[in-house]
Amino acid sequence: MPIPQPGDPLPQGEAKVAAVREMFDTIAPRYDLVNRVMTFRMDVGWRRTTVASLGLAKGSRVVDLASGTGDLCVELAARGYRPVSVDLSMGMLAADRSGVPRLQADVLQLPLAAGSVAGATCGFALRNLVDLDPFFAELARVLPAGGRIALLEVATPPNPVLRAGHRAYFGSVVPIVGGLLSNPAAYRYLPRSVAYLPSPPELLDRLAAAGFADVDRRLLSAGIAQLITATRA
Repeated sequence: MPIPQPGDPLPQGEAKVAAVREMFDTIAPRYDLVNRVMTFRMDVGWRRTTVASLGLAKGSRVVDLASGTGDLCVELAARGYRPVSVDLSMGMLAADRSGVPRLQADVLQLPLAAGSVAGATCGFALRNLVDLDPFFAELARVLPAGGRIALLEVATPPNPVLRAGHRAYFGSVVPIVGGLLSNPAAYRYLPRSVAYLPSPPELLDRLAAAGFADVDRRLLSAGIAQLITATRA
């Protein structure tokens, strides 16, 4: 399915799966470059914070879900963890330069045994999933009691002035920059995809319902990104 255009309804179900796979296959070659430019390299610090929040023992096996080009896997390995990269997009996995084991899979149906990993990370992908509840259920299944998750995602600043500026930047500047450096259709769609995200309270409640405790949400960089952490109960 082609990447949705402005004015098209946001895809649902299998149509969304197909659109997301095509989009990330398309933008994989320049994905890292666009991320660095769009965020003024703040994404590098966000990923470091995400990995640091796990608090697991060195040598722990951690799965990075919707791993893209492997940025989080690089940071996980640097922290002494043993990461595994999982992504739906073969284009992204082909561009993965982390050097860790890679799996092509739908993160709603992970090819991992129950309780087989100590931690899980996910960066900027929650809004690209068809349904969050099966994803949270899979996280709960593959983690043992005490396992940790760290989910990094975009957010909306609580300050009204910053919120207005962020809306203008994310809605107007990001599509232009992404279009110049990569695929215009993809970077027109990505700001719209934020509409898929539930409200923060609902998101945290759904994680708790899936079997997670100590669920916490932390805003990063004045609220343009959010980090959600939790422990498998």
